[in-house]
Amino acid sequence: MKRYLLAALLCAAGTAQGQEVLKLGAVVTLSGPGAAWGQGMLYGAELAADDVNAKGGLDVGGKKYRVELVAYDDKYQANEAVTAMNRLVYEDKVKFIIGPTGSAPVLALAPITEKNKVLLMMLAFTSKALAPDKPFSFRPVLTSVETAQPMIDWVTKVAGAHKVGGLFVNDESGQQQYEYLSKAYQKAGYPFAAYAYFERDRVDMVPLITGLMAKGVDAIELNGISPATAGLIAKQARELGFKGMFIRSGGPATAEIVAVAGPKAVEGMIVYTQFDPGNPAVKAYADRYQAKYKKTMNGFSPSFYDGTHMLLRAISDAGTVSDSDKVRTALIDIKDYRGILGTSNWTGQAIYGSNQQIDAPFFLSKVHDGKEAIAATCTLAACR
Repeated sequence: MKRYLLAALLCAAGTAQGQEVLKLGAVVTLSGPGAAWGQGMLYGAELAADDVNAKGGLDVGGKKYRVELVAYDDKYQANEAVTAMNRLVYEDKVKFIIGPTGSAPVLALAPITEKNKVLLMMLAFTSKALAPDKPFSFRPVLTSVETAQPMIDWVTKVAGAHKVGGLFVNDESGQQQYEYLSKAYQKAGYPFAAYAYFERDRVDMVPLITGLMAKGVDAIELNGISPATAGLIAKQARELGFKGMFIRSGGPATAEIVAVAGPKAVEGMIVYTQFDPGNPAVKAYADRYQAKYKKTMNGFSPSFYDGTHMLLRAISDAGTVSDSDKVRTALIDIKDYRGILGTSNWTGQAIYGSNQQIDAPFFLSKVHDGKEAIAATCTLAACR
């Protein structure tokens, strides 16, 4: 497993200049089909650390700490994530971690992280990722659990998708996506006309797409499928003659999907969007991201930039770099956080039994010439 030492070579006592070091861990997907997401998560955390370090470090109990990241590639696989987490927790002694990427890895890691009181800022769409028995797991992104109904109401009533077919990964993530989206389509009055599951590493989608088309679907739901796979589905569907629309109800990845499928293939695609591209703060962040990493910003990255800043504030407010109980309390206590995405708060008590789910504005966009254009502004109640 490749290990990434970001910013500088770490040592237990601190930097060569004598400044204390606060190590944040990252278990994220840096290779394979989910790499765009994992890179976006890691880069968001890095840029937040850059902000703090540029001001002389993080003030914790009167001491200044330089924030550095130790990151491992989980390759979008639960077993790799477990190996990486064991190294971070037991060898690197890290208490605060960005990641992992995906539902299966998150669920596989929970016994390790919760037992050792390791605080996670993770990306997993399964509802099982948050629960009263997982007090150290936080999710800085909205999921289909929160967004499905207002989004699907708009897609069916305004965009006119009435016979929708869905393709879902055959694992915890895909099963959860199907559960919540099927309920939302049913409640909107347009239940799935057809759906199918596939293995995560599958690349030939022609038989599955052919099955959906045989049912006369007018839209294909790409939900939270990895960017590379979603692009392949769109490309192969157009090659088969599919004329309907695509719906991307989760997992921001428009640029990556366009890169695989081409802009013509996904013209008019309806996509869940975490932010308004016209937001000056997000635009400045996207420019900064491009300048540093030479890549187009992934849509998840601003959430993990804001989420990492919230985590660092909580560490500062708690006055400790080691007592994760105190940091957890300080994190939950943050109210009306003003980040680049707008005003965020923690919610989730009614659904998950604890307030560890972010509540932030979101949007729906239509893709035109490979770019997103805002079509609706959404809250957890409705999209308009």
